[in-house]
Amino acid sequence: MSTAKATRPADTDPARIRSLFDATRSRTDALAAPLTPEDMMLQSMEDASPAKWHLAHTTWFFEEFILKPHQPGYTSPDDRFAFLFNSYYVQAGPRHARDKRGLVSRPGGQAVRDYRAHVEDALRDLMDEERPDVAELVELGCHHEMQHQELLVTDLLHGLSFNPLLPTYREPEPRPTSAEVPQSFTRHDGGLVEIGHAGPGFAYDCEGPRHKTWLEPYEIADRPVSNRDWIAFMDDGGYDHAPHWLMEGWAVRQREGWDAPLYWWRQDDEWWTYTLRGPQPVNLDAPVCHISYYEADAFARWAGARLPTEAEHEIAFAARSIAGNFLDDLALRPLPGDGVWGDVWEWTASPFTPYPGFRPPEGALGEYNGKFMVNQMVLRGGSCATPRDQMRASYRTFFYPHQRWQMMGLRLARDV
Repeated sequence: MSTAKATRPADTDPARIRSLFDATRSRTDALAAPLTPEDMMLQSMEDASPAKWHLAHTTWFFEEFILKPHQPGYTSPDDRFAFLFNSYYVQAGPRHARDKRGLVSRPGGQAVRDYRAHVEDALRDLMDEERPDVAELVELGCHHEMQHQELLVTDLLHGLSFNPLLPTYREPEPRPTSAEVPQSFTRHDGGLVEIGHAGPGFAYDCEGPRHKTWLEPYEIADRPVSNRDWIAFMDDGGYDHAPHWLMEGWAVRQREGWDAPLYWWRQDDEWWTYTLRGPQPVNLDAPVCHISYYEADAFARWAGARLPTEAEHEIAFAARSIAGNFLDDLALRPLPGDGVWGDVWEWTASPFTPYPGFRPPEGALGEYNGKFMVNQMVLRGGSCATPRDQMRASYRTFFYPHQRWQMMGLRLARDV
């Protein structure tokens, strides 16, 4: 996920920045509050990180990129934290191995909370100086932390899913009543269009520069693919019919033994899924979730359609207001509906590559996006684990095509 912003006029109003900082830090603490010390240490795979590490890394980010260069005399409570909690900023120094973060039992949870408080106090003192350059960096740090809030809950879901007791992170809720929403398509004429972030408001560097691109006429579905749709694909042998699949996707499907979305199982002739609210019957009318790019592409071929490009997605929905099921709502799972934003990230057919004219910022903050622009695919739309303040029509996230642990779904498109 991105960690560097685009060049643009900045809204550095001190009150707005302080409010954003306080709200962001408070939400992270609230997300971690129900966790036991053992929960905080879970690392179920290399792609995931322990909750304790997320709390410490987001704090290190503020310390490393704001306090150390901009607050004379600032002292870290422990200089070794820079090694433990750097992620992959090579220019910021050496790092602890990513796949061994779950082995770092010390510093303990209280020490990490003390570290957070120490950095927050120092940063609030610095913000009192009302420096625009600092305010811009604080905003960046807040959006970086919001991304880690999303990772915290999805990493936690993956870790807890290995527990045979299927524990709940939050209390279960009744499954909402719903009805099947027929799938329809909206036509778009295409032509020469502009995509990418422009104007005021926060954005990451990979969302720009705004540029022109050509689209042929296309249709795009008015809702994401539902669990009901996905079960029809499964019942028709979709996981066993190689012609639906990309060659690499078929090889991964065979190697991993995929025959359903991640966290699904069959029980008493009904499909069930594991969620952060515990095990629940699959809601047939909610968007399908926890599928890879390979599965999404295979479904689209089976359905006689395709995945939209990211430009098609942006143009189709740029004028749609940002409203939906986000992390703020704490549903923590996709819900039935026909919206665009929230619920599930939607795979696109677009590789994560730089826009024309893209130049990463200088220094360590410029590392994250440019060096990851290969072998990953773009997703659009946000999910039920994405903070609402993160979302805008130009927001691009990106993952490898085999990954499934994020809240990933799809929407269909067709040529005209």
